[in-house]
Amino acid sequence: MKQILIAPNAFKNSLDAASVAEAIKEGLMQSKLSFKCICMPVGDGGDGTASLLAKHLDAVSIESIVHNPIGKKIKASFWLIEKDQTAIIELADASGLRLLQPDEYSPLHANTLGTGELIKLALDKGAKKIIIGIGGSATIDAGAGIMQALGIRFFDEKNNELKPYPSLFIHLNRIDLMGMDKRINQTELVVLCDVKNKLLGKEGAAVVFAPQKGTKATDVDFLETALLKFSELVLKQTGKDMSTMEHGGAAGGVAAGLSAVMNARLVNGIDYFLDHSGFDALLQNTDMIITGEGSIDNQTLQGKAPFGVAKRAKEKRIPVVGIAGNLPLQKDVELEEYFDALISINHKPMDMASAIQNTCENLVRTARMLGNLLSL
Repeated sequence: MKQILIAPNAFKNSLDAASVAEAIKEGLMQSKLSFKCICMPVGDGGDGTASLLAKHLDAVSIESIVHNPIGKKIKASFWLIEKDQTAIIELADASGLRLLQPDEYSPLHANTLGTGELIKLALDKGAKKIIIGIGGSATIDAGAGIMQALGIRFFDEKNNELKPYPSLFIHLNRIDLMGMDKRINQTELVVLCDVKNKLLGKEGAAVVFAPQKGTKATDVDFLETALLKFSELVLKQTGKDMSTMEHGGAAGGVAAGLSAVMNARLVNGIDYFLDHSGFDALLQNTDMIITGEGSIDNQTLQGKAPFGVAKRAKEKRIPVVGIAGNLPLQKDVELEEYFDALISINHKPMDMASAIQNTCENLVRTARMLGNLLSL
């Protein structure tokens, strides 16, 4: 074994991608395998992608005071590549679920205002291109908070201005786009998406993602109705149908909202990341790739990071090992087309909390076992 490329995504709620890569490397180094390795943590638009991309592109961090999802002032940063007039923004840094305590989760009364404030600051700094990683949001506001920060206003039938909360969408009668920051029309907005879900329906933002962000089951239908009302009004005023967009349900509809109202380009996050991080060049001298994330299953094939990595490896006929906390119990022919081996890091039954707590230890042990096996 000459060179191994370690290219995992984050293990959600446990370790970021860089820490996962280091744990795998440590385990391999403890094994009997003689090898060289390169660690290249990856992101697919999920929480942490923007910060990884910023490192690859040598962007400089700029800090500001913005509002978190429930309106509290916090410090948040974005990255700027001044020579390229390009900004990179992590939605989760201003509007992420990780900024809240569990008893503060409330998608009906949360919004993305803080992310909009970061976008405005990026424009103030001269950005002509803004890349936004939108994973890890605490919101289901279809980007209404971002819109308000950039000058868009919302009104009911009596012409009372409404705050951009999903709980108020059912009262919407008019969206005033005239005040939108004119610089948006001269700016390329690129949104990195980690899911293909559309805005509405049984696979939409409310039904699939709202419960993960603290929405009570009894409020999911209300949120669905609210998003429907919002999208119908946007369609009437812009001619763009948020409900039909692939990736539109990402980040609680932020993807659809930015595409319809601000002409943002929605892209597959992992492909964009790999294209702009020098990944393909690393494949030239690579004999094996180890990738992974918290769960690898058939949904991984819908554009998640391990699939993006494995797909490119297979094009070069490079073997791929996938490591995860959760794997399918049954044989999955589609997964096996891309992953030569799938290995769980959990070697005994345990509850989710324990699995998350022991992720690093389990990664090291699993990588050590894999290295010893490869040494044979």
